[in-house]
Amino acid sequence: MLVRTVELPPHRTWRLPGREGLPRPDMHQLLVPLRGTRLRAAWDGSASVSVAGDLYVHGVSPPQSAAFEAVDGRGRCEAVSVAFPGTLPRLPVGGIDRFPGRRIAGDRGVGPLLTGFLTQVVGHAEELRPSDAPRLGNVLLDLLSAFFAHLLESEAAPEPESARRSLTLRIGAFIQQHLHDPGLSPATIAAGHHISVSHLHRLFQEHGSTTVSSWIRRQRLEAARRDLTDPLLHTTPIHRIAARRGFTHAAVFSRAFRGAYGLPPRDYRHQSLAAPAPAS
Repeated sequence: MLVRTVELPPHRTWRLPGREGLPRPDMHQLLVPLRGTRLRAAWDGSASVSVAGDLYVHGVSPPQSAAFEAVDGRGRCEAVSVAFPGTLPRLPVGGIDRFPGRRIAGDRGVGPLLTGFLTQVVGHAEELRPSDAPRLGNVLLDLLSAFFAHLLESEAAPEPESARRSLTLRIGAFIQQHLHDPGLSPATIAAGHHISVSHLHRLFQEHGSTTVSSWIRRQRLEAARRDLTDPLLHTTPIHRIAARRGFTHAAVFSRAFRGAYGLPPRDYRHQSLAAPAPAS
């Protein structure tokens, strides 16, 4: 996936007979106009206007005709652009194909989470390290899957299993985004998704997990383990790594880490960073 900010001057595209378009027809692009701008788009004769916080999806291969122009009086539109595969995890094949050329409101469902995440990423891009890319990419992939699953369910009465799967996906993304919060708990997660704690526990049991608290702890430990093996964080104190992953007591973190990975955090870090790099 590729995330970037773009400025769109007025332009039009046409697909000529016999041409197959760009070399990756399986890719899609998501455009999120930034604050203060609007984007007028016409896609095979269907026109729409997107405002700040909206989302606009189109395929990488061009349609028969398309036109983009800003309607803010400046002639250009600044937007966040995301190139992503047309097949996303846990979505039906071809599920995204019904959305190109349509204005999608980003202020409901999973939309605010997705647009907020994207604007934060591009707004703090200079502070990010290369090692952050795969981690943020996984979060973005989950958010995209949850977002389109929510749209698909909104357009047709969902099967109960599909609704539960989508809810579980949204809850998983929520937990990943809040691992740093020591107050993260089954009660706060349930309240944030307008369900009961018992319903939350049933969702996790249905998908093969143990308990919600155990799953949270496992995700925190795995995130801390990745941090300990990151050469760029080798000078960061272990207690600070533990705290940024939601552990408020260093001793509790050390015992839990040793139980999960067989070594205390300090020894695990030393062993991981001292290991020779694999031959290329």
